Amino acid sequence: MSESQITLEQPAAMDVLGASGPRLRHTVRRFLHSNWASWLVPAALLALWQLAAQLGVLPANVLPAPSEVVAAAWRLGANGELAAHIAISAKRAAIGLLIGGGLALAFGLVNGVSRIGERLTDTTFQMIRNIPNLAMVPLVILWFGIEDSARIFLVALGVFFPIYINTYHGIRNVDPHLVEMGRSYGMSRSELLARVILPGALPSIFVGLRYALGIMWLTLIVAETIAANAGIGYMAMSAREFMQLDVVVLSILLYAALGKLADSVARLLERATLQWHPAFQRVTKEG
Repeated sequence: MSESQITLEQPAAMDVLGASGPRLRHTVRRFLHSNWASWLVPAALLALWQLAAQLGVLPANVLPAPSEVVAAAWRLGANGELAAHIAISAKRAAIGLLIGGGLALAFGLVNGVSRIGERLTDTTFQMIRNIPNLAMVPLVILWFGIEDSARIFLVALGVFFPIYINTYHGIRNVDPHLVEMGRSYGMSRSELLARVILPGALPSIFVGLRYALGIMWLTLIVAETIAANAGIGYMAMSAREFMQLDVVVLSILLYAALGKLADSVARLLERATLQWHPAFQRVTKEG
């Protein structure tokens, strides 16, 4: 090959590299702005976990490999045991959330718009809020026994305060100019509440809901590991007695997955409900 041919081929190669650079950056940028990017770190952690287990850095009696956890899930799923435990835990969580969240929303609305309601109940709520859920477990067992009502009560108590506090503060932080404008248009108290105050408090209420969902699963873990005869927590405690570490890790990952699923549903509901909000309109445009 002559020197003139080499000289001609070098610019062509540089043109290819120069053209691929912007395309690569654009592809990376699109990926980082997609929903798949949020799974990059979990996938990398799972890969490192599997590699460390295969190399012997993580002994099986300390932390089993992800492949062993998947095998345990397949084994329990084949006989229907896994689905039954998940369904029972999800049912307890949902009922507790509906009861505790509904009461929290009601009291938050009342105390947010009424000074009398705040004086009558808020101090009591704040005192109860500072009692750890674990401290309530012996008393709850004495009240309800080991029935589902005990676990539902603990979940309802756990989700109550995040939703109550954020509802209360969301209502109190509504722009007073908007309230005065509504009054100037002749709105009644019920119209102000439905069309001005409650929509203005919704961002704060959803923050409380998302925080409450995390508390919901944490409380359920405690309730199911202390006194239960079914559920994910019960499955973990039974596996611990038989030294089935893969099932214990599977139970932990199930709680994490269910928590992520619940939070994703809450975020979708938040976006659908708050499409009118400037912050969500800005996020939509940027996405």
